[in-house]
Amino acid sequence: MAKVRTRFAPSPTGYMHIGNLRTALYTYLIAKKHKGDFILRIEDTDRERFVEGATEVIYKTLRDCGLNWDEGPDVGGDYGPYIQSERMGMYKEYAEKLVETGDAYYCFCDKTADDDSEENKPSGAASLNRCGCRDCSLEDAKKRIADGAVPVIRQKIPTEGTTTFHDEIYGDITVDNADLDDQVLLKSDGMPTYNFANVVDDHTMGITHVVRGNEYLSSAPKYDLLYAAFGWQPPVYIHVEHIMKDAQHKLAKRDGDASFQDLITKGYMTEGILNYILLLGWAPKGEQEIFSLDEMIEAFDLDGISKSPAIFDGLKLKAINAQYVRALPLEKYMEYAEPYIRQTAKREGIDIKELCSVLQPRTEVFTDIPEQVDFIDVLPQYDLELYTSKKMKTNPETALVALGKILPVMESLDSFDHDTVHDALFKLIETEGVKNGYILWPLRIALCGKQVSPGGGVELAVILGKDETIARIKKGIELLEAAK
Repeated sequence: MAKVRTRFAPSPTGYMHIGNLRTALYTYLIAKKHKGDFILRIEDTDRERFVEGATEVIYKTLRDCGLNWDEGPDVGGDYGPYIQSERMGMYKEYAEKLVETGDAYYCFCDKTADDDSEENKPSGAASLNRCGCRDCSLEDAKKRIADGAVPVIRQKIPTEGTTTFHDEIYGDITVDNADLDDQVLLKSDGMPTYNFANVVDDHTMGITHVVRGNEYLSSAPKYDLLYAAFGWQPPVYIHVEHIMKDAQHKLAKRDGDASFQDLITKGYMTEGILNYILLLGWAPKGEQEIFSLDEMIEAFDLDGISKSPAIFDGLKLKAINAQYVRALPLEKYMEYAEPYIRQTAKREGIDIKELCSVLQPRTEVFTDIPEQVDFIDVLPQYDLELYTSKKMKTNPETALVALGKILPVMESLDSFDHDTVHDALFKLIETEGVKNGYILWPLRIALCGKQVSPGGGVELAVILGKDETIARIKKGIELLEAAK
């Protein structure tokens, strides 16, 4: 068996849509599963949709995800160039070979469109883009070219018989040749169409396996006819189903649906995104759902790819991401979290490590953080009824008493680390002979003015530091006394 060589061939038209990233991931996994090569090829011939800087986005996204390529535009290789616009010289030669063998023809129709759009079909053409140019002699066609006519080159599909191709997901598929259209291979300006360039590039780069969306299933028999015309071995086809936003609508880049960059901006981890994308259309054999990249390589197989569309489930993505966030070592979590903390908590002197230790179990995506820490810089104007808790058996009157006892304890502390604050407060609880909540609930409300906070009274005090803790306890006492 030839060495497995797979390729990811994106167009630089903007951000990396998750459907494209899934294709890249599956393509990478197939190569690495079989100790093969993963090739990056940039297909930049659609100049109307080209976006400046998009190639760099492709590089960065793949590298961030760990999908490092063995050959490509920036690393070189024996099969370059790896940017399609730099390969222009070969397509005309290959297209003209097909004309010489009778597997393609020059089409001169006035309304021939390079893109075969419906409104620009050849004169007198049926829906299959076939016309009288098919039957012109090559000698006559060359004479017209010599006289200044500028044709396109079309594939000459047999009008009878069938073509059968094999797909690893869908099995053998047979189509009637009479249902296939004479697609344009080379445009009048000498540029290849997407379908033709793919066949030539894949063969000349030695690609053995091609992963693509199943919208290309209808083109596969035409590809196979091209391979047969050249006498080439077609690659192994793996057509994958769409990713859907719901049961009726595809997740589409043009509709602004999720790109990798969008998800990173929304606070997701690269590892969580990649793990979720793995499962969008592929099912592992066991119960495991969380996979490192190395584990993906080991577990991935084509049998697990589904024939049914995958529904993008934001809740599932968030749940997977949360597992990655909570598995981080605290120091690493701090690196991720601090920029989000500083969006709303710019106060100097807060204990970031203590804050992160209570935030981490409460973080699913990093954009959860700013709202949780917005009390640090500015204590909100809170409703004194927050001091009422049936569970803790507290109310504004008992809270005023509790804060009055907490204040001198906090003022007396020389050290304000977690253990010291904890021990002091729990000694007070023991001395007073009360439930924990009787002391800790009023302290929580006084320090953050919120019913839900990252951590309890001990953690909040340590996070804010001694001076701010004392100031907020005094403020709480002042508000409660004024309300009596």
